[in-house]
Amino acid sequence: MSQTNTLNVQILDKEYCITCPADERVNLESAARYLDSKMREIRSSGKVIGADRVAVMAALNITHDLLHRQERQDIDNSSTRERVRELLDRVDRALTTDQAGSED
Repeated sequence: MSQTNTLNVQILDKEYCITCPADERVNLESAARYLDSKMREIRSSGKVIGADRVAVMAALNITHDLLHRQERQDIDNSSTRERVRELLDRVDRALTTDQAGSED
């Protein structure tokens, strides 16, 4: 069982103390850095004012990217499954043809 620790992270010039399992510390730090960079990017565009609005826009952008990647992965997985089915069909046909030819 992993031990729980607290971690201080800086996001958009504000410090947050977050409790997390010790084995997730590196992932949480990485996530906080990523969120901070996205929020800074949005804030620096000058199109969104206010930390709350910047946070919501960052969350929407990150969620959109995640869903888009999952959709692409699902398409890739489906394509891979279809290719495997086609290859198995070819192997089955080849084996069937080979067996029919060897019976003569």
